[in-house]
Amino acid sequence: MNIGITVYPTYGGSGIVGSELGQELAERGHNVHFISSIMPMRLNANHERIHFHEVEMMSYPLFEHQPYDLALATKMATVARAENLDLLHVHYAIPHSISAVLARESIKQKRYVPVITTLHGTDITLVGADRSYLPITRYGLQQSDGVTAVSKFLKQATIETFDFDEITVIPNFICPTHYQRLADSPLRKELAPNGERLLTHVSNFRAVKRPIDCVEILAKVRSAGENARLVLVGDGPEMSAVRYRAEQLGVTDSVLHVGKQSNIADYLGVSDIFLLPSELESFGLAALEAQACEVPVIATRIGGIPEVINDGESGFLSDIGDVEKMSSDTLKLVRNEDMRRSFGERGRELAVQRYSTNEIIPQYIAFYEKILGKAKANNA
Repeated sequence: MNIGITVYPTYGGSGIVGSELGQELAERGHNVHFISSIMPMRLNANHERIHFHEVEMMSYPLFEHQPYDLALATKMATVARAENLDLLHVHYAIPHSISAVLARESIKQKRYVPVITTLHGTDITLVGADRSYLPITRYGLQQSDGVTAVSKFLKQATIETFDFDEITVIPNFICPTHYQRLADSPLRKELAPNGERLLTHVSNFRAVKRPIDCVEILAKVRSAGENARLVLVGDGPEMSAVRYRAEQLGVTDSVLHVGKQSNIADYLGVSDIFLLPSELESFGLAALEAQACEVPVIATRIGGIPEVINDGESGFLSDIGDVEKMSSDTLKLVRNEDMRRSFGERGRELAVQRYSTNEIIPQYIAFYEKILGKAKANNA
């Protein structure tokens, strides 16, 4: 198949999943064309079956803001015709599904290119639910030839918000050979030179991720007499508040800010405990990646997280903002090496059984074939 994929090329779950999906499809013999403003992170552009098409923005004095959605639609239509794309697979409803539908309609006299929209979370739970965006988001879903969601929670949220239920759940995934425990990595000695226990948090550091809670947890663990450090991977608007809180609690020297990293697996592979105190997660990709690296997860019992983490088996779940319980659970794992190892092994087992690429990528391919078959029948 010739597949067009559009993602937000930023440090976030949808961009990561879309990029890695494209790479997995290329490894299986499909030609993948990424259509985006910049090269997505984690994308191996040197693969012979992966192609990148940059969306170029028009500079015109009339526009206060450049119309990216129209530029994207134009590029999608151009690439679809030039490369004989079989379908357009867009990740995130706004504005990608609207741009893809517009591109499909603009060239359908020549050939019909089905549009598949994958919902990742905030495109539905935050952006799409805004009254000003709700009608156009619903239209994008209704006009897509196929819609998938990354969790059962997100499917139900979409049904309740948009009264639209033609959704197939295909969860996020991990490559078991890429995400592994790295016990003897030099990075471990660099991050924990004195044998500290490493608590790790990976996110885009928006308020919804509650990264300050991670600092609170670290402070309580250290005040209980345990030698631990907090490794923060990523960057975002809450980072200055995180630094300030660490200074207030006197743990600045125990907080490591490593910034945005393309090699997330390296940091997870040497971690002891993963912290995800978010107030909303439609899936919890970072938690899945941590489990694949045999790292127990401390997280909130919200959204799609309970679908990923087995409470009391591969991690501990708490209510939003319950820093006391999350700190207590973290201390249990810090002080009990056997429990930490057992949780890690169980998390790895669950991650591989449920969410490995060998389980999930064939589901996407089967969905593509179903939508292509349906489109061919309708056009006939």
